Amino acid sequence: MKRRHITALLLAAALILSLTACGANKTGGEEAGLKELTFVLDWTPNTNHTGVYAAIANGYFEEVGLSVKVVQPAEDGAEMMVASGQAQFGVSAQGKMADALGGASPMPITAVAAVLQHNTAGIISRKGEGLDRPKGMEGHKYATWDQAVEKAVLRQVVESDGGDFDQVELIPSTVTDAVSGLESRSVDAIWVFYGWEGIACQVAGLETDFFALKDIDPVFDYYTPIIIANDSFLEEDADTAKAFMAAVSKGYQFAAEHPEEAADILMAAAPELKDSRDLVLASQQYLAEQYTADASRWGEIDPERWSAYFTWLNDHDLLEKGDIDPNAGFTNDFLPEA
Repeated sequence: MKRRHITALLLAAALILSLTACGANKTGGEEAGLKELTFVLDWTPNTNHTGVYAAIANGYFEEVGLSVKVVQPAEDGAEMMVASGQAQFGVSAQGKMADALGGASPMPITAVAAVLQHNTAGIISRKGEGLDRPKGMEGHKYATWDQAVEKAVLRQVVESDGGDFDQVELIPSTVTDAVSGLESRSVDAIWVFYGWEGIACQVAGLETDFFALKDIDPVFDYYTPIIIANDSFLEEDADTAKAFMAAVSKGYQFAAEHPEEAADILMAAAPELKDSRDLVLASQQYLAEQYTADASRWGEIDPERWSAYFTWLNDHDLLEKGDIDPNAGFTNDFLPEA
């Protein structure tokens, strides 16, 4: 997929315009007297990112004196780009933060907001085949990434439901999308994030069963995705960081209140998504209820939930670089007041 970013002035003027990374006006923000910041995605543009694009399109960044360039991550990931200062902000996940914060030289990054208030990850399967609960995975084919954390999570949820995880048939994952993977019967169960892949099954008319990991064990209600920031930037330019977060918060509030308009903004920023319009719109409508959910404000990170997951990782020796401080790596201090 071609890398694209968009400028606030052009997208606000006409949502149908988007610019490639090599063709954007790199001095436009400076000429307009706006402070330029870079925001790096965790992947290609999708509905997890809509609030950022809405903040650009609606001029929320301009209102606080900012011009924000959105880029896709380099091969070493969004975390490294933010840590190195190539981007001031980016998208990550609590699990990736655990890796980044471990060892003798933790990356200088901090989570400053939860994009979604609750983890939508879970196991999806074809409807009626008994996999609507973890124990039902026994004797069925699960598409695994063969990651230690992934398998530890599944072992815990299966065994907590009275099942035997060793009876689950682990198939190296070749699944490119949940719909084709389930329809082809190459696998029976797939770990998905419901807001995209689960919705994709709905849009395709594929009947499924699904159980959310957080519903089996609250420790798996960890934060994914999250917005991270460079530590030096937060310390040296706190006012700009707060201005950015205020604009992003407005962007996600807009996406929650106006999902159809927000979906159009996203597709204008990433025209390759227009071929999946039904999926984008359905996903946006689903996530509209997930951005803030039961929290008092968008972006809030619950210290107990954050530390519970890090403690679980420590207790199961799942971090290659060694244990981390369960309370490290996040702050709510840059969020606007509720």
